[in-house]
Amino acid sequence: MEKKRIGFVGLGLMGSKMAKNLLSAGFSVIGYDVDQDKVEALVREGCQKADSPEGVAPLVEVIILSLPNSNVVNDVVEGALKLFEKGRKGLILIDTTTADPGMSEELSVRLRKIGIEMLDAAVSGTSKMCGERDVTYLVGGSEETFGKCGAIFSALGKRTFYMGKNGAGAMAKLVVNLVLGLNRMALAEGLCLAEKAGMDPRRTLEVLQESAAYSKAMDQKGLRMVNRDFLPPEGKLAFHLKDVRLMLELGHKVNAPLVLSGLHAQALGSEVAKGHGEWDNADIISFYRDLANIQ
Repeated sequence: MEKKRIGFVGLGLMGSKMAKNLLSAGFSVIGYDVDQDKVEALVREGCQKADSPEGVAPLVEVIILSLPNSNVVNDVVEGALKLFEKGRKGLILIDTTTADPGMSEELSVRLRKIGIEMLDAAVSGTSKMCGERDVTYLVGGSEETFGKCGAIFSALGKRTFYMGKNGAGAMAKLVVNLVLGLNRMALAEGLCLAEKAGMDPRRTLEVLQESAAYSKAMDQKGLRMVNRDFLPPEGKLAFHLKDVRLMLELGHKVNAPLVLSGLHAQALGSEVAKGHGEWDNADIISFYRDLANIQ
């Protein structure tokens, strides 16, 4: 079967890795980003450069988005790609953004009316994991459309879960990120206590990794916390704060108590206020170190 031609919009930390994986799998990719340096970097990998964002849709069967949030997704779909203005019946739009589930569902309904199917395909994993194809995709949308994109998801990651209707993928990602973020926060709290009590942080991390308390966050972020290695980021702290706020909104909507996430949002907000928003999310340990007056 001939591989679908893919347009890719948003070539940042995650998007650039996804586009490279598609190219490696033999897909024809047309890329666009407001940062032309990011586009040129992908052109050197074999990606075709889009002359303009609105020119992408007529050339492809699928467009993948990797953008900061749902507001930007809506702006790109309407203002940059001009899908509602120019149309493109039969197009599939795959949004890999960590999205607002309600906004994602609303956009899918509008697009379906003009013959475009949308999948919310949230990614679970860091940018490093994404580059290694060691990520999980959580997908919401038409099951028929999901079936048509099997080869694409196989090229992008190790595992893919179909979660149900539009918005379900975005919702599942918030649940995953809630648990993951709190794992990081618990690790930071434990390492801070150990250091304040005179224990060696690196040795403590080794013990934790071999104990019943183990979580994958220890492998991903433990040494970054111990070494205070926050730049360049694999996942920006400000982006996770955005995710936590979406979790709290969802919790409010469905009357689910999110007590720990409320505390997490305050801790993350404190670090963003210090100017650490662009740092790796392992910087959550700085919140504890500052309170404990650890120099």
